Amino acid sequence: MSPPARTATAHRIAALALPALVVLAAEPLYVLVDTAVVGHLGPVELAAVAVGGTVMSMAAWFGTLMAYGTTGRAARRFGAGDRPAAVAEGVQASWLALGVGLLLAAAAMVGAEPLTRVLAGNPETAEAAAGWLRIAALGAPGLLLAAAGNGWMRGVQDTRRPLYIVLGANVLSAVLCPILVYPLGLGLTGSAIANVTAQTAGGVLFLLALIRETRALRPVPSIIVRQVVLGRDLLIRGAAFQACFLSATAVASRFGVAAVGAHQIALQLWFFAALALDAVAIAAQSLVGAALGAGDGDEARDVARRVTLAGGVAAVAFAILAAVGASAVPTWFTSDSAVQEQAAVIWPWFVGLLPFAGVVYALDGVFIGAGDVAFLRTITVFSALFGFLPAVWVAYAFDLGLGGVWAGLGLFTLVRFVTLVWRWRSPRWVVVGATR
Repeated sequence: MSPPARTATAHRIAALALPALVVLAAEPLYVLVDTAVVGHLGPVELAAVAVGGTVMSMAAWFGTLMAYGTTGRAARRFGAGDRPAAVAEGVQASWLALGVGLLLAAAAMVGAEPLTRVLAGNPETAEAAAGWLRIAALGAPGLLLAAAGNGWMRGVQDTRRPLYIVLGANVLSAVLCPILVYPLGLGLTGSAIANVTAQTAGGVLFLLALIRETRALRPVPSIIVRQVVLGRDLLIRGAAFQACFLSATAVASRFGVAAVGAHQIALQLWFFAALALDAVAIAAQSLVGAALGAGDGDEARDVARRVTLAGGVAAVAFAILAAVGASAVPTWFTSDSAVQEQAAVIWPWFVGLLPFAGVVYALDGVFIGAGDVAFLRTITVFSALFGFLPAVWVAYAFDLGLGGVWAGLGLFTLVRFVTLVWRWRSPRWVVVGATR
């Protein structure tokens, strides 16, 4: 079998990153469509989808972790010239996805009422959200199967099929949602059915693609356990991120309505930039894993250098756009002058941190592709516990306002930047071979 293409030319990085970017953007864009459709039903229905969607976002989070973990493992085997072994990682990831998806669906259906009562502001919203969630939770297995499919296909450097499958499923849902909600009169239930239909269709299509690749579909517990360990480290790392962003919002809210509104605008723009930069990280996962799987440490280092440069350049471009739009962009989201004034406090931090974030996201992808996930877990938790969290609560204690909150986010980013660059320059992450 001929070795896979690994060289990280600009064309190769773009060929992997651009389809991945569309896949990453498809779900948030559909959520906007769904929100717009349901929003016309009334405030209770809109609030119910917000509450139920918050619960379902946990399944999406598990899916992201599963996809990232599978990509690195599959890429190593693909780089070693063993495509069947790379696909076998997808088989075991799909068994894991199915099991976790069924557990999440059962848990959401059983716990729908207590969960929504905790999250909702009133009983009417909680009841509507529970009804939506009981149906929407049935899509969890399909959602996680799609994540596993994305993972192994990225590992074999196939980003086109996931593009077609994910776009097709989301277009189906975007078409079904308004039809089920309005002409057929199903209301909020129609939105949930559209979600389940799209997620199940996507999961089935990824499963069919897997079956066409291999007939070796039996579960192998030893491989699944190794994937669970990798997923555990990614889960802990993700929990550290969640603790930081939730704390930032909590502290910002203590500085007043205008402050939390401005913080929300900047944070959502930060997440949007992160989504785009994650496409470069996905290319890094695939290319670095393939190079190490082929036993070529020098190639892996060159891939890391090129991909990190690409991430940094993309982030600088975002920063320039944000700087140029400093006075205009906040007005797209609010006409309130107080919120705009608070946004002006955040903006220098937002613009200044983006280039560092671009390098950080790219190196995250490099180390996930290299299987160096334990280091990422440790340094993210360290940056949160000894960088961000103390800084943000000091900002609250001394009434430093949003500048103090974003200084904390800046410290979190810069600590990760320094430690990841240090790791990148060391040889410890360059472990060659089909497995790590």
